[in-house]
Amino acid sequence: MNKKALVLFSGGQDSTVCLAWALSKFEHVETIGFDYGQRHRIELECRLTVLDRVREQFPEWAQKLGEDRVIDLSWLGQISDCALTEEREIELNENGLPNTFVPGRNLVFFLISSAVAYRRGLSTLVGGMCQTDFSGYPDCREDTLKALQVATNLGMASTFRFETPLMWIDKMETFQLGEQLGGKKLLEIIVRDTHTCYTGDRSHEHEWGFGCGECPACDLRKRGWKNYISQQNQ
Repeated sequence: MNKKALVLFSGGQDSTVCLAWALSKFEHVETIGFDYGQRHRIELECRLTVLDRVREQFPEWAQKLGEDRVIDLSWLGQISDCALTEEREIELNENGLPNTFVPGRNLVFFLISSAVAYRRGLSTLVGGMCQTDFSGYPDCREDTLKALQVATNLGMASTFRFETPLMWIDKMETFQLGEQLGGKKLLEIIVRDTHTCYTGDRSHEHEWGFGCGECPACDLRKRGWKNYISQQNQ
């Protein structure tokens, strides 16, 4: 079995837990990020901080951690019309999806990552998509990613596995999984160094991390942390 993985790593809570999950299971792990003109592109700086902190705090993982790369997908932002790539209020569209949905984003992320993995000899791709605690994005659903895995393997004559370890857990359980994988050290990295806020706010610090505290991403993270702490106190 090929024990090499590529983690789709944004620098957020979910992808950091997925990175820890991959480092606990695979012998060699590489990371890939994307600059698509996102409003919260501060995450591109945060991801480097998180990688440095993981190397410092977890020497056994540092030995497994390989190349990191960021792919320029600025064209994706140019063809998008949403609140993640433009300064606008976050609201629901007529189709019922929030206007933070970037059409095709996760599909493109996995396809580009698969091309990189093909060249690098990495058999498993790991993403933080979740169908339990999410905003209704259709490209976060398990059926979507299963279908994409089949199409990618057919189109590349490959045998990639798309792993989504957070697919059926909520944000509270994501905090719990982070602690299980890396203890309080990893939990501290998740809280202080990762970025989730859609508006890119790093000026307001909360017990659950930095963010505006109002956007859907902050709300999910805030509620997840509150439930996590409640479980800890029981």
